[in-house]
Amino acid sequence: MARVLAAGVAVADIVMRIDEFPREAEKYRASDALLTVGGCAANAAVAIARHGGHAMLAARLGKDLIGDMIAGELSGEGVDLSLCAFEEGAKSSFSSIYVDGDGERQIMNFRGRGLPETIEFGGAPRAEAVLVDNRWPALTAAALESARAWGIPGVVDAEAPFDADCVRGATHIVFSMQGLMDYAPRAAVETALAKAAGEFDAWVAVTDGAKGAWAHAGDETVHVPGFAVDAVDTLGAGDIWHGVFALRLAEGADAMDAARFAHAASALKCASFGGIKACPRRADTEAFLASQRATN
Repeated sequence: MARVLAAGVAVADIVMRIDEFPREAEKYRASDALLTVGGCAANAAVAIARHGGHAMLAARLGKDLIGDMIAGELSGEGVDLSLCAFEEGAKSSFSSIYVDGDGERQIMNFRGRGLPETIEFGGAPRAEAVLVDNRWPALTAAALESARAWGIPGVVDAEAPFDADCVRGATHIVFSMQGLMDYAPRAAVETALAKAAGEFDAWVAVTDGAKGAWAHAGDETVHVPGFAVDAVDTLGAGDIWHGVFALRLAEGADAMDAARFAHAASALKCASFGGIKACPRRADTEAFLASQRATN
């Protein structure tokens, strides 16, 4: 079982399913709702665990009602919380989320308050890959330093705002399209990816939902096609992509094969409502990939 350290944000998600996003200051009624775990690193950790990896989560939580709920949900998924910091008197992070009839989401997040700036990884057991989001730069840099010390892949889930200094030393940087445009405003995708590959000396790519991903390989940009599904809920799909991508690297796959596997997992998630609760398990992802190969 490959061990992956996921360092970053863990939140609670209050998810409401609606026909369309609100436009007026009125009362609205949701057709469905749930309370679940969210946040880039926490979602990725669940995806890693559901795909057969040992997920070690390093996140900051308050010793409060929200923090207890997050910890309970993650423990139930088999996520290792031994590296998490639980801070007395702090407020845990949570989000209010609308998912519309097209599966798109709108998020209002409270980042938390009184949480520690970073986490000490000195005593952490060695992993086969490290995955970081870039929400707290100090934590991002500390986790990547551990990846370098262990000589393993250090993967960055690169969102806007993008802090270049905290991701130096990463072996793989995967931008969202918004994150890539924040890094290289007004540049074409090919130009922005080539710039990032040169600056960070890393394998770099950008994901763009159902359109798939573009990766900088050698001196060219290569497209890794996605999979078409009827999208019901895109919430958490990118986090699942990054978690599964990091797990496959930890298992020894090359980056392009890892990206294809991640595409399959995130596509399956989008076909069901429920945020991270709709994350597929490994057998589902492998069966989906096999069915796609059979029809192509």
